[in-house]
Amino acid sequence: MEPKIAQKAPCVVELEAGKEYYWCACGESKGQPFCDGSHKGTDFKPLLFAAKETGNAYLCGCKKSSNPPFCDGTHKSL
Repeated sequence: MEPKIAQKAPCVVELEAGKEYYWCACGESKGQPFCDGSHKGTDFKPLLFAAKETGNAYLCGCKKSSNPPFCDGTHKSL
């Protein structure tokens, strides 16, 4: 099963150092790029990560990054 491409661009979000976040891995969340539980009933699980620093981060919106939850530019080839 492939994740849904939520968008073909990174999601720019403000993160807070030390805070934990759940990144949506299925692409179905209405609150992209974060999980809202839309994966329930599928094999997808959100990715828990802690922000290393406070500031803007570019999280993957296409769900194809080889460095999730961060964007690695894969969306440019979709």
